[in-house]
Amino acid sequence: MPEGDPTVTAKREGLSHSPTPMLLRSTSSYVRDLKPELSREAFQPARSRLLWLPVHVGVVAAGFAVLSAGWVPWSLAAGVSLLIGLSFAGLTFLAHEVLHGAVVRGLQVRRLVGMIGFLPFMIAPRLWIAWHNRVHHGNTNHPGVDPDAFPTIEEYRSSRVLRIVTDHLGIGRQRQGALFSLFIGFSVQSAHMLFAARARGYLSGRQHTFALLESGFAFAVWAVLAVSLGPLVFLFAYVLPMFVANGVVMGFILTNHSLSPHANVNDPLINSLSVTAPRLVEWFTLRFGFHVEHHLFPWMSSRHAPEVRALVRARWPERYQSMPLVLALLALHRTGRVYKDSTTLADLPGGKEWPTLLPRDKSHVTAAPPAELPIATGMSVGIGAE
Repeated sequence: MPEGDPTVTAKREGLSHSPTPMLLRSTSSYVRDLKPELSREAFQPARSRLLWLPVHVGVVAAGFAVLSAGWVPWSLAAGVSLLIGLSFAGLTFLAHEVLHGAVVRGLQVRRLVGMIGFLPFMIAPRLWIAWHNRVHHGNTNHPGVDPDAFPTIEEYRSSRVLRIVTDHLGIGRQRQGALFSLFIGFSVQSAHMLFAARARGYLSGRQHTFALLESGFAFAVWAVLAVSLGPLVFLFAYVLPMFVANGVVMGFILTNHSLSPHANVNDPLINSLSVTAPRLVEWFTLRFGFHVEHHLFPWMSSRHAPEVRALVRARWPERYQSMPLVLALLALHRTGRVYKDSTTLADLPGGKEWPTLLPRDKSHVTAAPPAELPIATGMSVGIGAE
């Protein structure tokens, strides 16, 4: 069994796989148990997070100025691109937290900050609130409902386009095209969601029109800058930084749920994975890797995620799942992205299968209180893992 197989990676974190059906709990049932134990401060807006906005905007503006004025030789321009790209990613993490209402409460202020934060990716704040906050968080890894979930085998077989994207451009099975998932994935998905939002019922006709206008405004900003700066400067000031930003953001997004089971009950301790990283990375990404914690309390600033993590580990040590970010990325790279069933990942062209991550010990879960429901059918673990 290779080093990157999720079974191996999971065992390092104390996880294992079992064909025994386990019970799923609703998010609200966890919240009921945890909320009384959390400090009042945890539920207050983390307004100081807004200080990141002028920092990142300042880095981007300075980078554009340096490149357009020719203050650095082109041999060093890639370093400036890297800094701009990191701030693009930082703005995205900030916009994510702000639009959840964890930093400021007023809707108009949230949308304004979200517009600035998502400007590099040209995402309309109202689209993000509908697509991410409402649909994804309300239906995490629910097959056919969660727009961020990888396809079931039925979806894969019914769509030629989906087969091409999954087999050749999706991350997994050591494909060279997997780099596209990392370095352009968030841009592509955002554009797709923008044009699909109305048909999928995420936005009304009126709201969709506003979302198109907001994204169109962002596109116009970058188009004007492209013409003003010229193609070479724009390449280093925006195009290359967007590869960096996509890579950073998608590195976290892809690990959040894509090694976890599909399920028709929204249980964050089953359908989500927290990833650990060096403290500097966690600080810069606003602790986005604390993703189980985020799905339990999405309206809470992730600065309080360690407090939530401690409580979850104390109450449900057998259910909480976490692993280092690097190992999670390796597991993604070496496994398939089609769900043969709820807990089996498959690489259909290659005929290989792998089990999803599951909590290590089910002996503590012996009865289902009213808030708990059985997991979706198809619980057999993958066979034929390398």
